[in-house]
Order: sequence, then C-alpha cells, then structure tokens
Amino acid sequence: MSYKSEDGEHKEMEGLTENEAKERILKYGYNEIQEKKRNLFREFFKRFWGLTPWMLEITIVFSFLIHKLINVYIIAGLLVVNAIIGYTQEEKASKAVEILKNSLQINAKVLRDGKWILLKAREIVPGDVIRLRAGDFVPADVEMREGEELEIDQSALTGESLPISKKKGDKVYSGSIVRKGEGNGVVTATGKDTYFGKTTELVSIAKPKLHMEAVTARIVNYLLVIVVVLLGVIFIFSYFRKVDLITVVPLALMLLVFAVPVALPAMFTVSMAVGSLESAKKGALVTRLNAIEDAANMDVLCADKTGTLTQNKLTVSKIVTIDEFKENEAILYGYLASEEADNDPIDMAFIRYAKEKGISKEGIIVKNFKGFVPSTRRTEAQLTVNGKDLTVVKGAVETILELCKYEKGDDVRKKVNEIATQGERVIAVAVSENGNFRPVSLVGLSDPPRPNTKSSIKEMEELGIKVKMLTGDAEPIAKEISKIIGLGDKTVTGATIKELKIKDPVKAANLVEESVVFAEIFPEDKYTIVKGLQAKEHVVGMTGDGINDAPALKRAEVGIAVSNATDVAKGAASIILTSEGLTNIVDLVRIGRTTYQRIVTWVLNKVVKTFQVAVFIALGFIITGQFLLSALDIILFLFLIDFVTLSLSTDSMRGSNSPEKWDIRNLVKIGISLGAIQVSEMFLLLFIGLRYLDIGSNINLMNTFFFSEIMFFGLLTPIIVRENSFFWKSKPGKTLGISIIADMVLVSLLSLFGFGLVTKITITEFAVVLAYGLFMNLVVNDIFKIGLRKIGISR
Repeated sequence: MSYKSEDGEHKEMEGLTENEAKERILKYGYNEIQEKKRNLFREFFKRFWGLTPWMLEITIVFSFLIHKLINVYIIAGLLVVNAIIGYTQEEKASKAVEILKNSLQINAKVLRDGKWILLKAREIVPGDVIRLRAGDFVPADVEMREGEELEIDQSALTGESLPISKKKGDKVYSGSIVRKGEGNGVVTATGKDTYFGKTTELVSIAKPKLHMEAVTARIVNYLLVIVVVLLGVIFIFSYFRKVDLITVVPLALMLLVFAVPVALPAMFTVSMAVGSLESAKKGALVTRLNAIEDAANMDVLCADKTGTLTQNKLTVSKIVTIDEFKENEAILYGYLASEEADNDPIDMAFIRYAKEKGISKEGIIVKNFKGFVPSTRRTEAQLTVNGKDLTVVKGAVETILELCKYEKGDDVRKKVNEIATQGERVIAVAVSENGNFRPVSLVGLSDPPRPNTKSSIKEMEELGIKVKMLTGDAEPIAKEISKIIGLGDKTVTGATIKELKIKDPVKAANLVEESVVFAEIFPEDKYTIVKGLQAKEHVVGMTGDGINDAPALKRAEVGIAVSNATDVAKGAASIILTSEGLTNIVDLVRIGRTTYQRIVTWVLNKVVKTFQVAVFIALGFIITGQFLLSALDIILFLFLIDFVTLSLSTDSMRGSNSPEKWDIRNLVKIGISLGAIQVSEMFLLLFIGLRYLDIGSNINLMNTFFFSEIMFFGLLTPIIVRENSFFWKSKPGKTLGISIIADMVLVSLLSLFGFGLVTKITITEFAVVLAYGLFMNLVVNDIFKIGLRKIGISR
C-alpha cells in the first residue's frame, strides 16, 4: 500500500520495529498480489477433449447405435472416473509445484529494530528501510535515500532494454533488477499498489516440454504403426471371411486407444513432482520439472570453490604490513573498506576480526561506500578521520598494486605467493589521503573445505560425474585447495582459456574438458566453460551465486544456484540449494536417476502391453476367426491397469551408477522381445483352454478367460521390467505393491462372479489362469529377461 512517513528522513532510516511492522501488515496487507484462480470446471471438462477421449466418445456413440447399452454405460462411466482421477492427480502435482514456488519467494535485506535482517519479500511493509545491491530483484516500490547511484534494469516491466540510473530521491519500482551499485531506501508501496504490481511474478516456474515426453512419443509412434498394420490385417480378413464390420469397428477403436498413452501426462507430471518433492526434502528446490531428468543425465559438474566446496566462512588468518604501517592500522583500514549491511563474506571476515581485536569506527564518518564489483575487483570507502578526508580500498592484489603504482611490487608478489601456497586468499588494503594510494597490508583469508567435500566428490566420481572446481582465486590457492579435496592438479586460468578460444576454439574446448581446476575465473568465463563442455557432448551442471553467473546457469542443463545466491541467479537456475555444500547435489543426482528409472519402467511396460495385446488379438482372429478379447475387455484393462501405471511414479527404484542416456532402440528391442514371448505364451494357453478346458464353446467365456490372463500378465510385467536382475532382487514400492494386489483381487472377483460386466468362469478355469500367469511371468519371463541381458539387451 502507498505510504508516506510523517516522522522525517532521519526517523525513516532507523527502520521500523517489529511491532510497527505487524501493525502495518494488518493495515496494508502482505506484499503480494492474489493470483487469478483457474476455472476448475474448465480444467475438469478438458479431460473429455483430446485424441483418447474422442475415441472413447466415438465408441460410446457407435455402441449406442448398435444397441449395446451395457457398453455405453461402462465406457461412459470409466471415461468420467478416469477424468476424475487424472484431474485429481494433476491438482496434487500442481499443489506440489506451488509449494516449491512458495519456497522460492525472494528475500530482502531489511532494517528492523535497528538490525539488518533477511526477510521474506511478502513481509515487507510501507516504511521499511531495505538495502538494494547489484543482483537483487526490487521487491516493492522504493524511494532511494542513501548510497551510490544505481543502474536499474526495468526491461521486464517496460520492455526497454537499456538500463536507467536512479539516484537519491528517485523511485525504484517493484519487479526491476539492480544491475550496478548499492544503497538504502524506504518502501513507499507494496503488493497491488506498487507501480507495476508484479511482485508475485519475480520467480517463475518454467514448464518446458520434457525430453522424456518426446522420447516416449517416438516409441508410441512405433506402437501406433504396429497397431494400424495389424488393424489393416484384421479388416482384410474380416472382409474375406464376411465378418460384420459393425462388430470390428469398436474393437479397432479400442486398439487405437490402447496404443495411445492414456496415462502418460499424469504419470510424467506425478513422477516429476514426486522427484521434486523428494529433492526439496534433501535441500534442492527444483524450479523446472525437467531438471530432474537433466540431473539424471549430468556427467560433469562445475562447482564454485567458495561456499560449495569450502565452508564460505572466511577468517583473517594472517596480516603482513607494508612499509611503515602497523597491524592495527591495517585492521582498521580493512574494516573501514567493508560494509556489514552487504553481508559480503570478505567484508564480514574483516568486520569480525576488527571487533575481536576491539577496533572501533567511533569518530570516523563514512561519506560514501562502493561495494565489490567484478569489473573493478575492489571495494572503496570515502571517509573523514579526525578532520582529514581519506579513501580506503581493499581488493585483488594486482588491482591494488596497479592503483598504487607501487615500486616494490615484485617483493609484494613474492610474499603473496608464500601466503597463497598455504591455501589462503590474499587481499590487499590501501589508503589515499591526497589522491595518491599507498599499500597498507596484505591480508591472508582462509576458507577451509567442508568436512564432507572430499567424500562428496568421491561419491560424484563413483556416480560417473566429473567434478571441476571454478574459482576467482589465484592459481596457487586453487591448486592447494584442489590437492586437499582430492581433485587433482590439472589447472588452467581464465586468461588462458580466453586467449586460446580466439586462436583455436577446438583446442580451447579440449583444454576445458581435460582440466579439473579453473583459477582466476571471472563470472563471464563460466559461460565459455559450459559452452566448451557442451561442445564435447557433455551434460553440464553449473553452480553459481552472482548476477553475472546467470548466463552460465541458464546455459547449463543443470543450473544450480547456491543457497546465498542473488535473486537473478536463482531466477536463471533450474535448481536452488537451501543449504551449502555438494551433499544436496549428490542427493539430487540419485533422485534424478531413480525418477529416470521409473519412467523407463513405464515405457517398457507400455511397449510390452501394447505389442502383446494387439498382436494376440490380430493373430488370434486370423487363426480362430474370433476376437479373443472384446472392446469392453480392453476398456476394463486400460482402466484397471492405470492404477498400477500411476503407482510406478513412486516406485522404490534403484538409480544406476553412471549418467543415464536414452537408448530408444534398445528399449524397443526389450519391449518387443518380452511382448513376443508373452504372445507365444498366450497361444499356448489358448491350446490348453481349447484342448482341456473346452472354452471354445462360448466366445463370451473365452473373452473372460483371456481377459483375466491378460490382466495378470499386465499386472506382473512391471515387477519383471523394473529390475535388471531377477525380480526378487529388489522390493517394489509400497504403493505399487498395494496397487498390484488390489487389482489382482478385483480381477479375480470379476472373473469368478461377472457382476453383469463379463461372463464368469469356473473356479478350475480361474485356477489355471492364475497359476499359469504367475509361473510364466515370475519364472519363465524373468529368466528370459536375464537371457536378454546376457546377449546385451537390457535397460
């Protein structure tokens, strides 16, 4: 809501108290915009529109015209129930993604009760004092009051590509991005009363087309070709055998429906949502559902040293003064060139150390402060100390030496190398009184590796993922840290890559692929590294935290924003970590590969079922002149098997120990091979039924007999295809197990009692069907699968 303080500027810059903020939330509401609600009726009735529903609806009409009313009632009922199930599942998945979206809402640095705290953007109220720095999304309309001139990107709001400048007294609008500079301002409007009113759109959950869908669509196309060819054969034989086409059309429609992946959208959505929720529990929030698949395929991870591989808790471990300066002066000047509100790790190290030593800023006036910018590689503060105007800077050693034009630069560099070989980062501090900078000290900062970094890297390597370390630190530091965490010493600098990229791009890509440590890297170099690895056909993961990391995070298949990343980096990434280190990424890879295996199980199951049913019906008609399964049988099969199909999305699969890659031809080989043996087993059962059980005397009885067997085969096939070894080597998920048992009980009751839907069979016939299905699937087909694996045909 719009707000104007009545207490004056000085009072505003003290910030609000928590009690004042609570009162204003009650008065103005939260800093959010209510999203437009979806039309639930429209979402539900969309279930009756599409290729599969059309075929079912045509079948209903056709059945009504030929007076098969029982088929009309059953198919219509199943269509409605399936729509309800699909709608419910998608709603659950949407809510799951919404939970993740809410978890990703941006934070802001706010002054409350005289302290700078990190606060959710929705809790900001008019009158709050907030800090804006390069890389931040602006969470509300803000009037700037302190700090340097800001460069603001309003392209998301106005379409204007060029950034604009904002100085003290100017308004910065909600939804824009701070490109350069930093400063403090007072919130003037929140929520729907902001100038552009787009606060809730700062973080978007992208839903690009999944690769898995495209892959499965190709497989389904093959299945449709098989079914269409077989239908052609059926129609030709029907014509020559004088079979009434009216009885053939419903079955033909059902076979086409069978080849279409009815449960595909729901299964994929649920699988990815389940994977995303599992990942979120492990500390990795997924902002794009297909990132789960990409994590399964990832074979290279480019990890930032600071914060990801190390503890990101820099401490001052060594101070070397230069010329006449004393240690206390070095500490004070480093302290003055730091800003607590920015929460910068290097700044905080100086601030903590100064406070530990009892050094204070009392009596010193900070007139202006410029935070760290990658292009300058330093911080700068303009001060008044005892009536004197001073400028203090701290930053990269070479940057400071160049600024000072120091004659003894070689001596300083020698000392830097001594400190750096111990794995410490060296920062230089300088001061200027009359415009001429003098070096004050070298400060060694240590950021030790996390306790679990070495073991996590080993886990990654065991999973077939090469870990590469990227750092802006000098080469000696990078090598020392790399040695500690066990990465190796194949090191290259950013400058070398840039130079080689111009001269020989191919050689540059080879160097990027071979190297494991990248030192003296600027954020923009990360994009080059990702592109080089992708040119070598690697699936790349990239961690990043800054605004300039965004292009690399967007370019990488798995862009990972670390827990303390800027909002721009989080917006570009597909994964956002909620805690630090590599452990979350290891968990993400395992979850991704498990999800991938669930999808592969679904694909194999679909290929086997479609091939088995379509070929069995076609060949059965050619051999016997009768349809061994009716259109109603196929409808019941589709409906009942959907429960098992959907439960595959939560199955307790084991991910592989190497990056996953789609091999469509191999999957089709496995599916058709298993489908072929199942077809031969069905014809063996046909021989047994005709010879010893006399099922041929009644076509309806025969339909129920084979409907029961097809159902048992369909329910047991996932048990076989989900495991590469013998089926009993791994336990199926609880939901899958319950679904299979429940379906088997339901099919058994339907077969024995009919319930007016099918012709019931005898207890003897049922016992034969059940025993045959269990033996053929859990013994014969499982052994056949192992045989396929031995000749190189396996998932």
